[in-house]
Amino acid sequence: MKASRASLIVRLFFLLVALTSLGGCAGMFGHDPLRVSVAGIEPLAGQGMEMRFNLKLRVQNPNEAPIDFSGVSVELDLNGKQFATGVSDQIGTVPRFGETVIGVPLTVPAFTVVRQAFAFADSAQSGQLPYVLRGRLAGGITGGTRFIDQGTLSLPMGDVGGL
Repeated sequence: MKASRASLIVRLFFLLVALTSLGGCAGMFGHDPLRVSVAGIEPLAGQGMEMRFNLKLRVQNPNEAPIDFSGVSVELDLNGKQFATGVSDQIGTVPRFGETVIGVPLTVPAFTVVRQAFAFADSAQSGQLPYVLRGRLAGGITGGTRFIDQGTLSLPMGDVGGL
């Protein structure tokens, strides 16, 4: 009986230590979220019918501590459907109260190009295409920082076939 009671006390002690540690981490990492926006998109050479782009992300850190990262992954949705994904093993730091631009190569699969061509044609009438960009900067004690950016892209009203 005494052994099980001692075991229970030890378990409760470790649970209390773990919860206290998590509370301290939450306070330590309770920073403002990163501000991430699309700074530019440049075409890259693709293979076959796939399309490739270099997505430039502007990452702003509104916090007092720098944020180190060791990779980035992104997903881009257009018109509510997944359009492109990309990863980069770029390593760097977003300085405290500073910003940096990160390049991420995006791949648009061939079938997605065909599917989205119809969406582009429909959206060309309004000239607006809604997008959602989700991603994660990898690294740090917590494994990374997630971000999201959303808005609308203005489509050129001339030749839509070049998209």
